[in-house]
Amino acid sequence: MVFLFQGDSITDANRDRGVNQQHFIGQSYVYLISSKLSNEQAEKQPTFINRGISGNRVSDLYARWNEDAFSLKPDVLSILIGVNDAWRTVSREPSGVTDRFEKAYRHLLEETREVMPDTRLILCEPFILKASATEEKWDEWKVLVGRYQNIVRRLAEEFRTVFVPLQDAFDEAAKRAEPSYWLHDGVHPTGAGHDVIARRWLEAVSQNGII
Repeated sequence: MVFLFQGDSITDANRDRGVNQQHFIGQSYVYLISSKLSNEQAEKQPTFINRGISGNRVSDLYARWNEDAFSLKPDVLSILIGVNDAWRTVSREPSGVTDRFEKAYRHLLEETREVMPDTRLILCEPFILKASATEEKWDEWKVLVGRYQNIVRRLAEEFRTVFVPLQDAFDEAAKRAEPSYWLHDGVHPTGAGHDVIARRWLEAVSQNGII
C-alpha cells in the first residue's frame, strides 16, 4: 500500500528531495505515522511518500498535481493545507489578494476523484494557536482559518473522504502547556505538536478502516 502525504512546511519538515526520499521522509507527523505503521504492518511493507513543499498554498498543490500525485498512484492520499493561504492574505501579500482556497481545493478533489477513483482521501483540518506569528492579527487569523476549517470539513463530507479534526486537539493541548510548546510560532509544530497531529491522524484513519 502506498501512502502519499501532501501539504506545506508542516508536512515538508526538511524531507529529502533526492534519491533518498523514501528513507529521509522529514521530521514531521509523516515520520511519526510512517514509523509506527511500517513497524505494525511490516508484513505488507507499506510505502510512505512525502511531497509537502514549504510555502505551498492549495493552488500550488493543484499546479503540481500531475507530477506529485497522479504519477505516484497512491492508495491513500493525505492533504494538510491552508495556513499559507491565510498567511498571505493576512500579510496583504500580492499572492493573497484573491482568496482561491475553496475553488482550488474543490478543483483538486474533483480531478483526483476522476483520475484516481479508488484512492482513499484524507483531508486534515488546518489549525493555529496564538503565538508570535499570529498574535498581532489574531482576530483576523482566527476568522480566516476558521472559515478554511469549515470549508475543509464541508469538502470532506461532499467528497466522502476521511476528515481529521486538529484544531480542537491543539486547543486542548494548549491547556496543558503554552501554545508555543505545541506550535512554536502559532503555525509550525514542535515535536510535541507533530505528535498531536500523528495521533489524531492515526485515530481517524483507523476508525475509517484504512489501516
